[in-house]
Amino acid sequence: MEYARLGNSGLTVSRIALGCMSFGDTSRGFSQWSLGDEESRPFFEQAVELGITLWDTANVYGNGSSEEIVGRALKKDAGSDDILLATKVFFTMHEGPGGSACPARRSWSRSTPP
Repeated sequence: MEYARLGNSGLTVSRIALGCMSFGDTSRGFSQWSLGDEESRPFFEQAVELGITLWDTANVYGNGSSEEIVGRALKKDAGSDDILLATKVFFTMHEGPGGSACPARRSWSRSTPP
C-alpha cells in the first residue's frame, strides 16, 4: 500500500480509501442495495489486511447506520488508532433537536482559524 501525508497535519494515510456508502441497515429505508454488518465484514477485513487506513462515511449514509456499522468494524477489525475516519455531517437527519448538522458546522467554522 502507498501512503501519503495529509497536508500539514502530521498524519499519514493510505492513498486508497475505503468508501462506506454501501454499508447500512436497509430497514431504515436508505438503499436496498446496502450491506449490513455481516455482509460488510469481508470489506473491512480486507481493508485492514491491505493497509487501507482512510475510511470515508457520512451521517446520511444508511440514515446513520453506515456510521454505526463502521464503528463496530473499527472496534472489531481495526485498532481505532490505525484508521483515519473521514465523515461528513452536512445533511439534516431528522426534524427537531440534534437533527441538523448545520448549526454544528457553522459553530465549527467560526471556531476554526483560517
